Amino acid sequence: MKNPVGVHVFGKHLRQLRSDRGWSQQELADHANIDKMTVHRIETARMAATIDVLLSLTKALEIPLPELVNCPGIEKAD
Repeated sequence: MKNPVGVHVFGKHLRQLRSDRGWSQQELADHANIDKMTVHRIETARMAATIDVLLSLTKALEIPLPELVNCPGIEKAD
């Protein structure tokens, strides 16, 4: 992984967006049509999200891509 700090910051941001909606990881996965383990791995910085997954998440969360990836602190990531 080339940017572990950025992946960690994004995972925390995604978790917050999910929590704000009162959704479990499974509920987000269902809305995004992705696997629950994918959500878990992204939120725990065990994997970086692909553009395909990012687009699925934007649709599920009903937010534009810039809002999804504009995470507080990400600009300071390695």
